[in-house]
Amino acid sequence: MNLPNKLTIMRVILIPVFVFFCVAGFVPFHMYIALGVFIIASVTDFLDGHIARKNNLVTNFGKFMDPLADKLLVISALICLLIVDGGSRIGNSQILSMIAILVIVGREFVISGIRLVASDAGVVIAASMWGKFKTASTMVAICFMLVVEEIPVLRMVTTVLFWVAVTLTVVSLIDYVVKNINVMKDVKN
Repeated sequence: MNLPNKLTIMRVILIPVFVFFCVAGFVPFHMYIALGVFIIASVTDFLDGHIARKNNLVTNFGKFMDPLADKLLVISALICLLIVDGGSRIGNSQILSMIAILVIVGREFVISGIRLVASDAGVVIAASMWGKFKTASTMVAICFMLVVEEIPVLRMVTTVLFWVAVTLTVVSLIDYVVKNINVMKDVKN
């Protein structure tokens, strides 16, 4: 198994560790520990792709597991943030926060569906620049959300970062659908 795939597996293994510390209010400084674990997991996302492309180590396992690991990490974090402190880390309105998270999670399902259909047709859909911006902005927003209750002066920045991530989620979804509409046209009822 090559290094990029080991980094992807490491990210998957770090997800339950992150979740534990995120919800373990009995552990001192648990959110700072969760932040550290999340940052390490997020860095592996950048490193595995970079190393794989640079050293020609792209594998089918990596093509499948890397985006899945990203989705698992982000969705786990957002669910934890909805649970911890009644969702106040995400925003003032729990309903708006839940809708925004549904948009983020829904986008992941739609993109995965498009990629599955494309794969069935022998077409590989690479991550777009908008998708990469979406991932980076979401991960940065999550980092801020993890510590916003401990550092309240970050509230406004956190809110802005979260809504930037949601906006980029919608933009990247539209970009994927528009660029790959031909894949969906080939699907027969």
